[in-house]
Amino acid sequence: MSMTSPVTGRRVLALALPMTLANVTTPMLGFVGAAVIGRLGDAALLGAIALGAVIFDAIFWSFGSLRMATAGLTAQAVGARDTAEVDRTLARALCAGMLAGLALLLLQVPIASAAFAISGASPAVVAGLATYFHIRILSAPFVLGNYAVLGSVLGRGRTDLGLLLQVAINLVNIALTLLLVLELDLGIAGAALATLCAEGAGLVLGLVVLARLGSRPFRVPLAEIRDAAALKRTLAVNVDVIVRTLALVCGIVLFSALGARQGDVTLAANAVLWNLFLIGGFFLDGFATAAEALCGQAIGGRDRPGFRTASRLSLVWCLGFGIGVSLLAFLGGGAFIDFVTTNEPVRAAARHYLPLAALAPLVAAAPFAYDGIYIGATWTRAMRNLMLAALLAYCLALAAVQGLALGNTGLWLAFLGFLAARGIGQAIAFPGLERRTFSGFSRA
Repeated sequence: MSMTSPVTGRRVLALALPMTLANVTTPMLGFVGAAVIGRLGDAALLGAIALGAVIFDAIFWSFGSLRMATAGLTAQAVGARDTAEVDRTLARALCAGMLAGLALLLLQVPIASAAFAISGASPAVVAGLATYFHIRILSAPFVLGNYAVLGSVLGRGRTDLGLLLQVAINLVNIALTLLLVLELDLGIAGAALATLCAEGAGLVLGLVVLARLGSRPFRVPLAEIRDAAALKRTLAVNVDVIVRTLALVCGIVLFSALGARQGDVTLAANAVLWNLFLIGGFFLDGFATAAEALCGQAIGGRDRPGFRTASRLSLVWCLGFGIGVSLLAFLGGGAFIDFVTTNEPVRAAARHYLPLAALAPLVAAAPFAYDGIYIGATWTRAMRNLMLAALLAYCLALAAVQGLALGNTGLWLAFLGFLAARGIGQAIAFPGLERRTFSGFSRA
C-alpha cells in the first residue's frame, strides 16, 4: 500500500517550515516572562524565574521521547491507513503522559529539594523559586498530554497544526503573564499560573483539533490500550529515545563543564556561540520532523521507493540548510556576538572560536536528518546504540585534546567530532536497517 501522496522536495519543505517557525517562537516565551518579571525590579525574582525555566526544561525534556515515539508510531499507522491504530497509539500516549504527569506531582517535594540544592541559589531566589515550582509543576499532566497530542499531529504530517498548537500555547501564556503579573500584581506566582493555564488550554485545543480530524482516542477500549505486545513496543521505543537523549545531554554537559574550567571569559564566549548553534538547530529540527512523518508513513505503507525518496530528500534539504546556516553564522556571527554581549574580552574570545562554531550546523545537519528518519522508522534501538558509541568516541577525543593541551579549540574540535560520529554511524547503519525492515515485510 503506497503513501497517500508522493514524496517531493516541495512536500518536505512544506512539512519542515511550520515546525521551524514553531521552534523560533518558543524562545520568545522565556524572553517575555523574564522581561515581565524584570519590570518588578526584584533581582531575586528574575533569578528565580530563570532557574525555574531551566529546571522545568530539564524535567519535561526528559519526557520528550513521548512526542517522538508517538510521532513515529502514528506515522506508520497513517501509512498503513490503519485509523484504529492511530487512535490506539494516541490513547496509549495520553495515558502514559497523564500517569507520568501524576507521578511528577506526587514526587514534587523530593524533586524540588534536589533541584534547589543543585542550583546553589541564595535564600531569596529559592523562596521565589519554590513558589514558582509548586504552582507550575501542576501543569505536568497537561504538558505531557500536549507532547502526546503534538506527536499524533506530526505523525499525520500536519505540521501546520503543530505550529498552530505551539503558537496558541505561547500566545495564551504571554497574554496571561502580562495580565496576572503586571495588572493583577501576582508576581512570580502569576507567571507560574499563566503557564499552567496555557498548557491546560493547549491540551483542550489539541484534543479539539484531533477530534476535527476524526480522532476518537477516548473511545478506544481499555483492553486495546493495555494490549501487551503494543505496550511492549511503545515502552521499548520510549526507553530507547530516553537513553539516547540522556547521552546527548551528557555530551552537552561535558562541553559546558570543560569550557567552564578554562575561565569565565571562555565560558561566556562558549555560551554566546552555543546560542548561535541553537538558532541553526531550529531550522534543522524542522527537517527532522518532516523526516519522521514521511519515513514513518512510507514504512507503514510498505513503500520502499517512497521511504528512500523521503530519506534522500530529508538529507538533501537538511544539508542544504546546514550549509546556509553555517555561512550565515560565519558571515554574521560577529554582529550576533556584539548584540549578545558588550564585554570586550568575551567578544574577542567568541570571535576567535567563531569559525569552529560556525561549522557546527553543517556537521549537525546529517545527524538531525537521520534522527528524524530513524524515529519515523522506529529504529530507536540502533539510534540509541549509535549515540552511545558516538558519546564514547567523544569522551576519547576529549581526553586526547586535553592531553595535547589544545584548550578551547580542542573542545570545539571534539564536539564537532561528536556530531560527525553520530552522522557517520547512522549513515553506515542505514542500508542494513532498511534492508531488514523491508525484507521483513516481504516475508510477512
